[in-house]
Amino acid sequence: MDFIKKIIVSIQFHQTEIELGELVSEGPDIYFKYYTDFIAKGLEISPLKLKLNNEIHKADAKPFDGLFGVFADSLPDGWGTLLLDRALTAKGIDISNITMLDRLAFVGSKGAGALKYKPAINHENQKEWAFELDDIAKSANQILSGTDSEILDTLYALGGPSGGARPKILVGYNKHTKHIMGYENELPMGYEHWLIKFPSSSDRPDIANIEYAYYKMALDAGIEMSESKLFEGKSGKTYFGTKRFDRIGNKRLHMHSAAGMMHDNYRLSQLDYGNMMDCAFRLERDVRAYEKILRLAAFNVFAHNRDDHSKNFGFLMDENGQWKLAPAYDLTFSSSAHGMHSTMVSGESANPSNAHLLELANYFKIKNAHNIIDQVKAVIYNWKAYAKQCNVSANSRNKIEKVIGKKQS
Repeated sequence: MDFIKKIIVSIQFHQTEIELGELVSEGPDIYFKYYTDFIAKGLEISPLKLKLNNEIHKADAKPFDGLFGVFADSLPDGWGTLLLDRALTAKGIDISNITMLDRLAFVGSKGAGALKYKPAINHENQKEWAFELDDIAKSANQILSGTDSEILDTLYALGGPSGGARPKILVGYNKHTKHIMGYENELPMGYEHWLIKFPSSSDRPDIANIEYAYYKMALDAGIEMSESKLFEGKSGKTYFGTKRFDRIGNKRLHMHSAAGMMHDNYRLSQLDYGNMMDCAFRLERDVRAYEKILRLAAFNVFAHNRDDHSKNFGFLMDENGQWKLAPAYDLTFSSSAHGMHSTMVSGESANPSNAHLLELANYFKIKNAHNIIDQVKAVIYNWKAYAKQCNVSANSRNKIEKVIGKKQS
């Protein structure tokens, strides 16, 4: 395949697609320039790192291989990257030669959020197609184990642009008929955009039930989350699903991760929840942003979610340029790859405590910090009740209780 030298970037909230600028590669470097007409609209797609002006912008090589974070957020990682590389290799394409602009072209109009990329390299698939969740789970395990899957193209079409390490698919779901369908672009009437996750080989068998219990706890702890539910395959196995918050019907919202917003290498992050608070306040321009982050920090500390890296926090922008913290996502029991919190609490990542949370709150002058933290702790104290309600196995209930119970003392 020929290497792509220029990508036109567009943004689409409703029916109208607005070209906002272009990416151009020259040797190892990638440059970006906004179009004059878009600058006049005053929409800041990445206010911290990609200012809205007439300059030619060039990002550092790290952390996103020469891309600005706002565009890197469109690319798949983990599972999505694995699928794309497998699909390209199956077609005889040497993936070592694929550039970042090529990868954006593969995303095309299928990425999260509202950004689109042209020219788009279309992966052949159907407009709509049916599938069974257990078959997807089986094929995902084959891919993870290094074995070829007969439905590789379907897996890529369903989940190619998605982020995160665990296998997942992007589907249309009709609440009234309970029908799930794959789709390429817009959904028919009565369907909503949902994401369904599948376990990796290292996950507990009831990982979906555990995440669903955490979802229930988070809601009761005052944390905003997108509607979620358990989907069931023919075998009776359950899979965690959540409604996409970057879609309202077929309307799109611009989505930007905290990692992309602050140009943080989330795999080797040095960020603190204080950085998250500062970022959220600068975007929302409301002191209540501090309270939202404190509530999330407390939940992650006391519920032992240590996979709280900067790509697991997001922000949404509407067509009027208004920013807000995205609903929380990927909240579950996790020790992380290195056993510590990926985001520090007042400089502590190994064993952050109530004292570290209060130190953080005091720095940002959060007046009701004690109440917020106590509310979160009270909910997590009832973990076993949530676990039973969500059919978490006794083994998992007790294992998690041993860990989070210590944090309550």
